[in-house]
Amino acid sequence: MIYAGDFRKGVTFEINGEPHVVLDFQHVKPGKGAAFVRTKYKNILTGATREEAFNPNDKFPKAHIETKQMQYLYNDGELYYFMDQETFEQIPLTLDQVEEAMQYLRENDIATIKFYKGNAFLVEAPNFVELKVVETEPGVKGDTATNVTKAATVETGAVIQVPIFIEEGEVIKIDTRTGVYLSRA
Repeated sequence: MIYAGDFRKGVTFEINGEPHVVLDFQHVKPGKGAAFVRTKYKNILTGATREEAFNPNDKFPKAHIETKQMQYLYNDGELYYFMDQETFEQIPLTLDQVEEAMQYLRENDIATIKFYKGNAFLVEAPNFVELKVVETEPGVKGDTATNVTKAATVETGAVIQVPIFIEEGEVIKIDTRTGVYLSRA
């Protein structure tokens, strides 16, 4: 059990049997009346965010989130298969569960998968990936006076804004958290 008075950013707890994570908190001690904890928290499964005030003595069950590094194997059209690196167990996930990460994952890449009570709810690509540019318009000479960018499609199908000097076939480094081009690889 965890007390509301012990809330910190990133702490996971359960309300009504659903897991939540603390996004922001503030301990308030008004001149009159009892102290309280103003909390902004997010439902891990649905993504819904709420703000609520709790008594510092309110108790909540701790939500245990399990994190595993798993290898993306293949897609059979409907399901995406990931393999546990230690047990070699394979789990199928739907497009809804993996959609965000699949923009940056190739077959055999390692992803971070988060589980709550044995069910996967979030798939994250590595923070930085190196992908090959498969399609982009050729750069125009003399167009380099300012920070000009153009759209480039990488091998996973994601479209990234890149500098004008990037050509097809080059490998670029991308920050997957923001979807921004960082450098040539």
